[in-house]
Amino acid sequence: MRHRNKLKVAITGASGFVGTNIGKILAKKGISIIGIAREDKKSLINFGTALTSEDLSENYLVSRLRGCSVLLHFIGKGKQTVESDYQKVNVGFTKNAITLCKKAEIKKIIYISGLGVSKDTTFGYFISKFQAEQEIINSGLDYTIFRASYIIGASDPLSSLLFKQIKNGTISVLGSGRYRLQPIFVGDVAEIIFQSLTQKKFSNKIIDLVGPKIITFNDYVRDFIQGKKIPIKKIDLEKAYHTALHNPKGDFGIDDLNILVGDYVGNHKKLKKMSGIEFKTHKEILEASRLS
Repeated sequence: MRHRNKLKVAITGASGFVGTNIGKILAKKGISIIGIAREDKKSLINFGTALTSEDLSENYLVSRLRGCSVLLHFIGKGKQTVESDYQKVNVGFTKNAITLCKKAEIKKIIYISGLGVSKDTTFGYFISKFQAEQEIINSGLDYTIFRASYIIGASDPLSSLLFKQIKNGTISVLGSGRYRLQPIFVGDVAEIIFQSLTQKKFSNKIIDLVGPKIITFNDYVRDFIQGKKIPIKKIDLEKAYHTALHNPKGDFGIDDLNILVGDYVGNHKKLKKMSGIEFKTHKEILEASRLS
């Protein structure tokens, strides 16, 4: 095992919610970080060294990433457009990340996939994530793949959406709201990532990245508003899907809806046993006001 102060890692998607939080926490642990983002997002990287890339294929990245022991691959596309689809981003960029690792002699890749991804999936986002997983598994690199539920923390996408709806006066709950999620705190995710950088028990594994409590979306919203009198409006699922099909600027894309109502839960006990971490519940995070 290498001493953590000698570790050097690269993060793709370093300007995003997960990349920013993981980068900051790992930097505080004494790890040398190289963050990679698009040119227009470079200014958001305020830890380590910032590099720019459009698709991870630029030759100059190879020399700059030599000496890194791990690539944390956090680029992902949750809503596709004609210009930027799942195949291009989730699969194509993963192929480029693998090639980059080999050229720069990076031995390990850590990838955040999605909870519910499997070979039996039938919708676009999960298909692309499964294909990306297979590219990594068959790459010959050491890997850890985390299939993540909703990752929560300051400015996470789900919380940002709920705050936006609160500001607009009403929270929208799609369908029954009885579908379940298993939110996990981004600080706990960082601790898991840190362990997976150095510990062999994480090598060549696919692991559910899920929090300690399974909760319905209705109950999550109730806990989120913490007793405030915010109107909650139920939205018919057919209407929500119609909006997603015809309004690319809407809050939810088709696959956002599929993930939300998919009722995906995982095995937290396995994760806790593997890591030894005492995970924070969503209520603890909410009560500590870490989402505002």
